[in-house]
Amino acid sequence: MDRRAFLATGAAIAVAPGCSFLQPTARNLRTAQARQSLAGAGHPDTAVWAYNGVVPGTELRFRQGERVRIAVENALGVDTTVHWHGIRLPNAMDGVPHLTQPPIAANGGRFLYEFELPDAGTYWYHPHLGNPEQVSRGLYGALIVEEREPPAVDRDVVWVLSDWELDRHGRLDEEFTSPMAASHDGRIGNTVTVNGMVRDTFAVQPGERIRLRLINAASARICGLVFEGHAPTVVALDGHPVAPHAAPRVVLGPGMRADLMLDCTAKPGSQHRVIDSFYRQNAYELLKLQYRDDKPVRESFRPVQALRANPVARPDLAKAERHRIVFGGGAMGRVPDQARHKGMFWTVNGQPMADDHDHRHHPPLLALALRKSYVLELVNDTAWHHPIHLHGHAFRVLTHNGKPVEREQWSDTVLLDPKSRAEIAFVADNPGGWMLHCHVLEHQASGMMAVVHVA
Repeated sequence: MDRRAFLATGAAIAVAPGCSFLQPTARNLRTAQARQSLAGAGHPDTAVWAYNGVVPGTELRFRQGERVRIAVENALGVDTTVHWHGIRLPNAMDGVPHLTQPPIAANGGRFLYEFELPDAGTYWYHPHLGNPEQVSRGLYGALIVEEREPPAVDRDVVWVLSDWELDRHGRLDEEFTSPMAASHDGRIGNTVTVNGMVRDTFAVQPGERIRLRLINAASARICGLVFEGHAPTVVALDGHPVAPHAAPRVVLGPGMRADLMLDCTAKPGSQHRVIDSFYRQNAYELLKLQYRDDKPVRESFRPVQALRANPVARPDLAKAERHRIVFGGGAMGRVPDQARHKGMFWTVNGQPMADDHDHRHHPPLLALALRKSYVLELVNDTAWHHPIHLHGHAFRVLTHNGKPVEREQWSDTVLLDPKSRAEIAFVADNPGGWMLHCHVLEHQASGMMAVVHVA
């Protein structure tokens, strides 16, 4: 079936009632209201929005090169979509309302996503409509693409990190578009969860090697994790392999991921804190690694081996066309004129882009030629952090503040510190209109996003 025929079929499936593919399977997703114990025993449950009744949603696991079909039914009272964050997929499957697909209608709308998985790694899924509300209410989940020959580990574990703004009755603060949060560092919650729950401990076996996949699904919180008494080895960032290296602190902005090899070398029965120290005045204990009081399964560990690189086209830096993109605005910055741009606090190259969910009518920030190499200088001219995410492509991070990165790194999101800049390079090899935006969702919703067109 050619692409045009597939899209026509997909459109028909998307609106057809009672389709058989909506029978419950691991590759079906249903959005609906639910209740979940986020804060743990002794605390009230919280009303959430969830995929398949749980937060995070069903963990989807596939193998590299596999073609997947994921049927989505929307039982919420609002429209939605699903964006497959970090996956290099056809534009029609990217989940951006109107730009790539019609929204999945409220109260029973359906849509079938179908795409191949060219890259192994840690990815995730979430709506790209109703930001930041839909993500902040719990709509997110992990999508794991296993290597054809995965590395030998004792366990492969995912931690989906997020935070919530809860009152003492477990109720979620429903002011998702606060001007104060939007114009500053976004909605930072008061309750941090790992896989949808506040956890005191994470049990480990002495002597085991764990592949720990970290996903930051928060709308605004940046995480900086320190594993006390341990030296985890980073083997992948944003799904893509990186030369194995020790990381004293693992920093992840919203949308970013890291794969760690965690060798459990401490004594049986011991406890070791995992501290989130990114906001130094508000550092806290995420959880404790709780060692079982058992004999170690091994006394020594083999060196961590590099993962096989994903098949991403390498940009020709000598011939690459260069562009400069400046992110501006925000508190203590040049906020757009509120008379003309009410509620817009951020700009891309001097202009805010309203999150009206119909991005077809916005002129593209850049028009890129298919299969040509590009270097983008991303400039943060604000007082706040911005994780900048590009859809549909993986890019190579070249520099931070003019200094080459220490090791080759491929990503889909790069964290810009206040008043900083970074250079990224990629081959524009995926045709269509692609979003480029800050993944602090309150920043995105109040102006910091644009469309890049590849043809």
